[in-house]
Formats: sequence, C-alpha cells, structure tokens
Amino acid sequence: MSADPTRPLPQWGYAEPPTAPRPQRPRRRRRRGPFALLITLIVIVVLLVVSDRVANAFTESQMASQVQSSLGLSAKPDVTIHGFPFWTQLAARDFKNVTITASNETASKAGTGDRALEISSLNATLDGLHIHGTSSATVDQFNATALITFQALKTVGGIPQGVTLTSDGGNQIKASLSLGPFSASAAAEITVSGTDQISVKVTDFGGLPTSALGNLSDFTFTIPKLPSGVAIQSVSVTQQGVLLTLTGHDTLLSKNS
Repeated sequence: MSADPTRPLPQWGYAEPPTAPRPQRPRRRRRRGPFALLITLIVIVVLLVVSDRVANAFTESQMASQVQSSLGLSAKPDVTIHGFPFWTQLAARDFKNVTITASNETASKAGTGDRALEISSLNATLDGLHIHGTSSATVDQFNATALITFQALKTVGGIPQGVTLTSDGGNQIKASLSLGPFSASAAAEITVSGTDQISVKVTDFGGLPTSALGNLSDFTFTIPKLPSGVAIQSVSVTQQGVLLTLTGHDTLLSKNS
C-alpha cells in the first residue's frame, strides 16, 4: 500500500516534552521585631523630652511667683531654669543654674519721703538653688545687677525737674542747670553706704546755689526687700543711669518675706 503524498508526515523528532512546574521559593518573612523596638524607643524618648520641657515650664512659672513675692516685684519676672534633663533636678529639688530678668519694676518705701523707686532692669543669676518646703529656698551664690535711670534717681531723690543728670565717669554724676542765660554744672558722687543703701552727695556745686539742686546735695535711698544675705557690692554710673552690682552667699528666698 502506497503512502498518501498529501498526508503530512508525523513530526516525531520535534515534539517538545511537557515542562514541569518550577518549585516556588518560600517567601521570607520580614523581621519586624528590631524595627518595632526602635520605633517604640524613639516614641518613649520623645515623650520624655516633651514631658521634661512641660515640667520645666510649669516649674519656672511657679518659681517666678515665689521670686516676685520674695523680692517684692510688681509683676512676675522671667525665670529660666537651665540644665537637661530637668526631671532629675526637680526630683532632687536642687537646681544648678537659674536666671531671673525683670524690667520697669517699681518698689515702694525706697527711702527719702518713701518715694517709689523705679528699677529699669534687673538681671540675676542663681547658682545652686535648693527648694525647702513650699515657701522658701536657699541660693549658694546670688549675683545680680540693677539699673536705675537718671530720671528714676531724680524721682526718688526729689530733685527739681530743671536739673539734668548725666554720667561724669566712674561713680560721678554731672548735674546741669540752665536758668535763662545762666547755666552751670555741679558734680555729685554716688557711693554704697550700707548693705542696701546708696548715698548721693554733691562734691562741687560749680557756682550753683544749694537750693537749686534740692536733695541732690546730700541724700540716701534704700533698695527695698533685698533677700537675706544679699548686699550691694558696688555702684557705677553709665550713660543710662546708675548700675548696682549685688551679691550674696547662702541667700534665703522666702515667700513670706
């Protein structure tokens, strides 16, 4: 029997064998443990820092109220408690460094005629502040400066308005007075006369009558409500006014003082 020429020949030599499925590799599970722990630690640290700053701000406000009462200030000063972390200082009730700033303060019963004393600026540094109970604290080292403007000095001294006060170098004050065509200047010296007192005395009238200068010829005024252990150390005359330097050791700050 002859082969049919129109029938295709079987393609035995070209048949492709069936392919076996490739084995799938097991998926690796991501190790979330260390990453989750790191995130948790970061969150804890952030919360601790935030709570530390919140506690710091709250304590600064409370401390400002106590300082205001202790120093007899008319308003709460700005108080900054330095150092981090704060929680450790709060737990021990010991603060390494605290700064206090205030401006435009008025203190009554300052001296001559109980006139009010205006303090243009007050800057204090407290090193080693230790809290005792709820109404008192002690300070290892207290350092402060207080600026009294010439206008404030005239007010507390009852010096006539026509007298102009300016710096004359060191602890010297120049007092100038003009009366029509007549003008003259006197020289006054300002000194520390006590732990909380300042004295002003004319050393050269320069031809001016004593009555023209009022109390400037010789008067003393007091810095009221200085904390126990704090005293005026020095005084100098600047272009802005009279600058006092105050220091103290083992200073007591009492809320009821």
